Amino acid sequence: MADGEEVSNKQIILRDYVSGFPKESDMFVKTSTILLKVPEGSEAVLLKNLYLSCDPYLRNRMKKAEEGGYDDSITPSSPVSGFGVARVLDSGHPNYKKGDLVWGITGWEEYSLITDVESLFKIQHTDVPLSYYTGILGMPGLTAYAGFYVICSPKKGQYVFISAASGAVGQLVGQFAKLLGCYVVGSAGTKEKVDLLKNKLGFDEAFNYKEEKDLDATLKRYFPNGIDIYFENVGGKMLDAVLLNMRLHGCIIGCGMISQYNLDQPEGVHNLFELVTKRIRMEGFVVLDYVHVYPKFLDMIVPYIKEGKISYLEDIVEGLENGPAALIGLFYGRNVGKQVVVVAHD
Repeated sequence: MADGEEVSNKQIILRDYVSGFPKESDMFVKTSTILLKVPEGSEAVLLKNLYLSCDPYLRNRMKKAEEGGYDDSITPSSPVSGFGVARVLDSGHPNYKKGDLVWGITGWEEYSLITDVESLFKIQHTDVPLSYYTGILGMPGLTAYAGFYVICSPKKGQYVFISAASGAVGQLVGQFAKLLGCYVVGSAGTKEKVDLLKNKLGFDEAFNYKEEKDLDATLKRYFPNGIDIYFENVGGKMLDAVLLNMRLHGCIIGCGMISQYNLDQPEGVHNLFELVTKRIRMEGFVVLDYVHVYPKFLDMIVPYIKEGKISYLEDIVEGLENGPAALIGLFYGRNVGKQVVVVAHD
């Protein structure tokens, strides 16, 4: 296709702000057109999108942003946006040229004109699957690295618990902890995921939280000596039970709270006094605050991938039009591993 040609551009559009559980019908497919050329004098880049990342945080961007919130809302009647992998088709920016591969914030559409080039990273390592830049080599990988290593300063032999452990971030935290010599337990929502945690990802133990009537008793069974580090992805009742089972001077890293995102009235947490009596440090973080450690993270993770020391589970869906169903599936635990949508293979 010729430079400057006008082509059709399939897009996933957010219908309106969402309350409660999101539905596929909150989004719809629209076909518009786009000129395959960056406007004259602009420093924008034009991308052909290859892979899109389904991430739970997108749910929070589907509601009207509160003042001082950490992320911008997606504007109704405009394309959904999020992390993706793309090829540069045209560039007015000195750092990018035609043919470059990038990952970063892009639109849920076939082609995107990106004016905020600061949100893109050039892909240097192309001898690994490109889809990995939606996961292990992208935002989830950096999230796992920053939360576990930078915030919690873990030590060999510590007791580590991870909720949503087979998800994009949790599966990596567990493997990082095992490589460090920690005892690692994960929770997930199906027998299949529990088996993967134990047999493919190397966790010491794992359990299906849906089958446990008493989470406090469950954690006491797996952690008779208590928990040093809790990597928090779900919130609610799980956090309450974990607080009762933390060790003195333990660390809780607040990465996400997926059990709360779709509730109009968030659940309360009752055991917070444990923070005081056990001198627990609990810290929430947003990965965008840790972009500066990305090069250091890559230096660590790429050799691990090439040496086969780290596995990464992906749940890949073909076709942009199947993006809404894939995204909604996150909130019902349908995905096994990192949920990726393929827009195009090249």
